[in-house]
Amino acid sequence: MNSIFRGDLASPAGRRLAWIDSLLVDHGVFRLTWSNFASVVPGRLYRSNHPTPGRLARLTRQLGLRTVINLRGEARNGSDALSREAAARLGLTLVDLALESRGIPQRDRLERLMEVYRTMAEPALIHCKSGADRTGLAAGVFLLAEGGRPEDALAQLSLRFGHVRQARAGVLDAFFVLYRASGRKDFAAWLRDEYEEAAVAQRFRAGRFASFVTDRVLARE
Repeated sequence: MNSIFRGDLASPAGRRLAWIDSLLVDHGVFRLTWSNFASVVPGRLYRSNHPTPGRLARLTRQLGLRTVINLRGEARNGSDALSREAAARLGLTLVDLALESRGIPQRDRLERLMEVYRTMAEPALIHCKSGADRTGLAAGVFLLAEGGRPEDALAQLSLRFGHVRQARAGVLDAFFVLYRASGRKDFAAWLRDEYEEAAVAQRFRAGRFASFVTDRVLARE
């Protein structure tokens, strides 16, 4: 991941560089006014793009947040450093769990995500960079783990959040469609006993133009 941040928040110059990196290199300037925020299950789980420190503080006050799940993993850029600092200041538990937006969902990562859901202090906020693809996958997994329908999970991957299923990120939709086709009601058991990543690949082919727009024009991770 491109970054000009050098890990220093202690000095004024280092903090300025963190903000420049966050706003310009990580495209955080768009997130100053656009949060892509939504409730997954009110009082339990919420979703957004990568929150600015100020927005994270406001959401914590308004919603009583206790946990933040960072689906980008430890990015080591300005956005990452500033949000980690804010989470610590606010007394939030921050969990790093990197998911892929264009790769076939991996069983071990999803099982770890479900374990985080089972043990975390609620309410929680999940976020990636734009809050469209990885966040939609994680939101859908939460609903399925709670006994929700595949249709409810697929709704978390929608154009309303900026998710384009015709692009490479549509592989995430294919994952939920595969589960729906299994006819299984217990998502955790299906994931453990039946899920095959190769079956997702067989169900999906990305469109070139849609992938160009999301990958190159919108600069999605």
